[in-house]
Amino acid sequence: MYKLNYKNLWKRVFDFFVALIILIAFSPFLLFVMLLIKCKIGSPIFFRQDRLGYNGEVFKIWKFRSMTNCRDEKGELRPDEYRLTRFGKFLRDWSIDELPQLWNVVVGDMSLIGPRPFIAEYASRYTAEQMRRHEVRPGISGWAQITGRNSINWNQKFILDVWYVDHCSLLLDLKILFSTIPLVLLRAGITAENHVTMPKWKGNDPVKRESLSE
Repeated sequence: MYKLNYKNLWKRVFDFFVALIILIAFSPFLLFVMLLIKCKIGSPIFFRQDRLGYNGEVFKIWKFRSMTNCRDEKGELRPDEYRLTRFGKFLRDWSIDELPQLWNVVVGDMSLIGPRPFIAEYASRYTAEQMRRHEVRPGISGWAQITGRNSINWNQKFILDVWYVDHCSLLLDLKILFSTIPLVLLRAGITAENHVTMPKWKGNDPVKRESLSE
């Protein structure tokens, strides 16, 4: 009963007030970062993308922009390693690019803790078991993030995400929250092996891989 009440009621209350307090407290810093992005990378300041959220509904995630829109001679976006700027890498290394997602938490699209929201185009590629990760709101940090972040493979992420759904509790969320802080400070597991970002998931075929745009 405790888990049910927390997951479906008190978790949302906790998320709203904590995210709002952090947004207000960090507002001068966020404004400073916005100014730096405008000067070093240009407009737009924010990166927005369709992600799959609670109950499989699509929402727009907010992040600070860390890449340019550099394109090749065919007009297509160049690979991530060419578009990720030095300043953008700094934002990613310290997870500063994720801070605008606090607004997603305030409006109810996301939670502070939960499975990371993947891009919406993955919707048709999930198995029924993998789709269970959407039984809770997606999070800024999660069980998979403190277990390996982008250094673990896709299958491991799904297993950890579903485990979180089945064991969601206040104590587990607090454990993940406080475990996230040293990972950010140590900048652990930010990238996948041989990639500047996490390889794009092509479904349940481990051979096919591409890179994400953000």
